[in-house]
Amino acid sequence: MPGNAPPRRTMTPLEWGMLLILSVVWGGSFFFNRVAVQELPVFTVVVSRVALAAIILTVILRLRGERLPTSGRVWAAFFGMGFLNNAVPFLLIVWGQQFIASGVASILNASTPLFTVLFAHFLTTDEKLSGGRLAGVLIGFAGVAVMIGPDAFRALGGNLAAQLACLGAAVSYAFAGIFGRRFRAMGVTPITTAAGQVIASSTMLLPVMLVVDRPWTLPLPSVAALGALVALAAVSTAFAYVLFFRILSTAGATNIVLVTFLVPVSAILLGVAFLGERLRPEHLAGMALIGAGLAAIDGRLWRRLNPRAARDG
Repeated sequence: MPGNAPPRRTMTPLEWGMLLILSVVWGGSFFFNRVAVQELPVFTVVVSRVALAAIILTVILRLRGERLPTSGRVWAAFFGMGFLNNAVPFLLIVWGQQFIASGVASILNASTPLFTVLFAHFLTTDEKLSGGRLAGVLIGFAGVAVMIGPDAFRALGGNLAAQLACLGAAVSYAFAGIFGRRFRAMGVTPITTAAGQVIASSTMLLPVMLVVDRPWTLPLPSVAALGALVALAAVSTAFAYVLFFRILSTAGATNIVLVTFLVPVSAILLGVAFLGERLRPEHLAGMALIGAGLAAIDGRLWRRLNPRAARDG
């Protein structure tokens, strides 16, 4: 059955293209978040983001003549995915970033592919660890660290609990990538999986938001903040998760989390293009390392240069 076919270890050009688009979409979320959180509490932004995305995806499903599954087994998987991919990491990152700089959080979040490579080796039969993949992940991680700069490293160790929370988020994302492979075998389409996940996430996160932020006491946000929320929901969540589950269904958990390396690149380039930020030498060096890491993980370039090498792709 096609639905049970193992994911490809080497991504196709189409999958690489979708991964790049996903990195741009998620990189843009930093800009939208920056606008929204100037007027709204973090949990309100997060819940509004997933709840609006759930509405958008449900409407799209109806327009396509599709319906959400009624199977309890599928919905249990949706809630499992929402728990691992949204609820746990969102809560841990939001809490951790109250005490540590965003650069430190970014470095810790960039450990997601490393955890995924290790976990997939033990939890899957078709995404085993290879020298090329491990080397590529370590090179890519180094690229993210170089891009963010030495200030983040000087801050490491400043607040152990907050840093462990961000590492916990990376671990949760890694498990989510592996857990999400099951939807293809269940015959659930990427758009339905995306809709089910954000519905489940909204259900879990809404009570937390009501207790923590008490949104009925907040002033009415501006048009700019509301526009940022809509962009977060429609582009950086609804569209992004359709891409995420599309790539995951064919390319596997190890490949999909490579977007963690590309998001900082996209965020920096978008900042240069639209926010007047400056492209610094460490940004270029980091991007070069990330490119080398992705090439090592993909494996095709290495195999062409060294045909006798063991397959790493």
